Amino acid sequence: MVIFVDTSALIALLNSEDQFHAAASQAWLTWINESHQFYTSNYVVLESYALIQQRLGLAAVKGLQTNLIPLCNIHWVSPKLHAVSVSSLFAANRRQLSLVDCTSFAVMRQLGLNTAFAFDPHFAEQGFTVLPDSQ
Repeated sequence: MVIFVDTSALIALLNSEDQFHAAASQAWLTWINESHQFYTSNYVVLESYALIQQRLGLAAVKGLQTNLIPLCNIHWVSPKLHAVSVSSLFAANRRQLSLVDCTSFAVMRQLGLNTAFAFDPHFAEQGFTVLPDSQ
């Protein structure tokens, strides 16, 4: 299986106090042992660095960079895909939907991915399968 990794999942993996930490950790370890492929975008990486540094500190960012990011294929967002994502953001006209979310959806569609490792309900709203099923 090929799985898109969202910021919400990365935070849950690194923060032992996150409500989804146990489910995220169990799923992640299972998928690694089953040799699944992981994709994310450079936008998710940037957002994850910023949020994890703010919430958990620089040591957690180092853990992200050392232990999690190397397991993901990073899809670099092109100027064209960025423009599509900005248009989607404005068309949605929703305060809680971010540019990173819209970009993640566009990347998933571009790569033909339908499964997201996420704890963000926006992925399911967009028609993607969201794992793990602990939401």
